Amino acid sequence: MNDLSTFPITKKWPAAHPERIQLYSLPTPNGVKVSIMLEETALAYEPHLVRFDHNDQLTPEFMSLNPNNKIPAIIDPNGPDGKPLALFESGAILIYLAEKTGQFLPLDAAGRYETIQWVMFQMGGIGPMFGQLGFFHKFAGKDYEDKRPHDRYVAESKRLLGVLNERLAQRTWIMGDTYTIADIAILPWVRNLIGFYEAGDLVGIADFPHVTRAVEHFVARPAVAKGLEIPSRDASAR
Repeated sequence: MNDLSTFPITKKWPAAHPERIQLYSLPTPNGVKVSIMLEETALAYEPHLVRFDHNDQLTPEFMSLNPNNKIPAIIDPNGPDGKPLALFESGAILIYLAEKTGQFLPLDAAGRYETIQWVMFQMGGIGPMFGQLGFFHKFAGKDYEDKRPHDRYVAESKRLLGVLNERLAQRTWIMGDTYTIADIAILPWVRNLIGFYEAGDLVGIADFPHVTRAVEHFVARPAVAKGLEIPSRDASAR
């Protein structure tokens, strides 16, 4: 019997299936990294919608799991040594799930660290830069008279896309022929940049054909197509 009652977050989001991994998330670029990974690995999980419009991420229950009040976060009732493990930060969760299942992360040390470096490339570069560009292009950033921040994030996003395009020029996926957590980390952000943020023309996405080709292959994967919609924004049961 999996007892998750010691985790305060379960008071707000009760676990109907406490034997499964509990996912607390929203279908944003960071959130879907984990739902896609869970679908790809076929691990049993139970998703819970964290509604930003209700400030769910600021509640004591959620912050008991992630004091940084960001999604996604998980509780694995069958963590290391069979004990429950609570974890936040999408990159850390991807690495954990890859190691738990032995999937989507090379087993050799060199390949493992090379893959992790590209996950960090997303965490430290693509995520923050694309996110800021989205703010200044689609949201309140339009109200700023000073256009230098906007121009900086456009230029930096183009530079990062150039790095990624060169990496993919002779490769199917970021690590070559093998699909890994590097792709799961990076490609949702590219999809969001040219989709939700509507910044494709702004960054000249047509100049990065290897990137767009990888995104097309990525979204064609059945697990990706499913994971992109989890948790459902209508909070319906899975």
